[in-house]
Amino acid sequence: MSFERTQVSTLLNRLNEAPQRLIFVIGPRQTGKTTVVDQSLERLPRPSLYLPVDEPESAALPQLRTLPDDGIPSLAEATYAGERDSRWVVQAWERARIHAARSKQGFVLVFDEIQKIPNWSETVKGLWDADRREQRALHVVLLGSSPLLMQKGITESLAGRFEAIRLAHWSFQEMAAAFGFDFPQYIYFGGYPGAAPLIHEEPRWRDYVASALVEPNIERDIVAMDRIDKPALLKRLFELSAEFSGEILAYSKMVGQLDDAGNTTTLARYLQLLEGAGLVAGLLKYEGLARRQRSSSPKLNVLNTALMAVHSGYTFSEAQADRTFWGRLVESAVGAHLYNTGMPEVRLYYWRRGNHEVDFVLERGRRLVSIEVKSNGRGINLGGRKEFAKSFNPERSLLVGREGISIEEFMSVPASHWFERAP
Repeated sequence: MSFERTQVSTLLNRLNEAPQRLIFVIGPRQTGKTTVVDQSLERLPRPSLYLPVDEPESAALPQLRTLPDDGIPSLAEATYAGERDSRWVVQAWERARIHAARSKQGFVLVFDEIQKIPNWSETVKGLWDADRREQRALHVVLLGSSPLLMQKGITESLAGRFEAIRLAHWSFQEMAAAFGFDFPQYIYFGGYPGAAPLIHEEPRWRDYVASALVEPNIERDIVAMDRIDKPALLKRLFELSAEFSGEILAYSKMVGQLDDAGNTTTLARYLQLLEGAGLVAGLLKYEGLARRQRSSSPKLNVLNTALMAVHSGYTFSEAQADRTFWGRLVESAVGAHLYNTGMPEVRLYYWRRGNHEVDFVLERGRRLVSIEVKSNGRGINLGGRKEFAKSFNPERSLLVGREGISIEEFMSVPASHWFERAP
């Protein structure tokens, strides 16, 4: 049996309830959204229609997902995403309504890459509202490869009408179970399942991550979402963020590192777009419950360490030999793990005051956990944790790595675990 992420069970539970809300499966590229839907539909004893927007209808998966016409007019199989519009969505939806009316168990309609349809969210809103008035037994699942475009459509038209199932980058436990990764492999090669079979051919692996994952994220998803006046700057900012992952870097220093950088406001906006695409986050400095210092220097952190490894120029063995770089890679892996397993319930920050610093701060409601990561041979300085504790009184103060919780153990549980477990 193939590996299943936990979201398969979540989706099955939603599909076994009466249809009350649209179901969005959202997350960064290459996190397995389509696979989660495929595996769920295979286990669901109910007819369904799976429609990949960017392929002809004949490419829709067989058996349960694509039903015989039974006298129902089929969709035009020759059309592709570039030709499809809201009329095609309406036609597919009407076809699903007929099947739902004929089925005692109801029906599931899935649109993959829905963001490629112009004005898709307004069309879906009208169709869904009509279904709810008629109380049709029709579930609708929507997914797409661009989290930014999906989020834009959700916020603009579909507030209150959807329930999201979120997929983050794959964890160490998932990559170990599905592909046999050991911990050092996960630290360097990260959590991209599509790239996993290539790790023993490192040049091929690096090319795949750069050309099949990073470039589409930047050039298709981000640039397609909003007006980007300087796409070359956006790409260079990503490369800089990957290079300096694990470090606090002022926007003014970024300007000095980049050609034609424009102003710091542009860089801050571009960094937010990179975060929305699941590439890199600019963590804010924690300033207490009363205020947040949005203008503070961000701490850069890749959300999948494969991005940092690819842009380092190091091979796997060279990365392990450089203790300073490996330490930053490990810290970035911890930060990515906390971000991916905590958001949106648990917020992630860093803290610094003078010479004192805490690597990560978790916040859930009014509860705080501070985290210090030590993975290299340097001496352990606990001054930052002590100063933070005096100022903010966290309920837990964790040391991860040498003389503390092992990094592998720490990354085997989600960020919320450290709020649920008694100190």
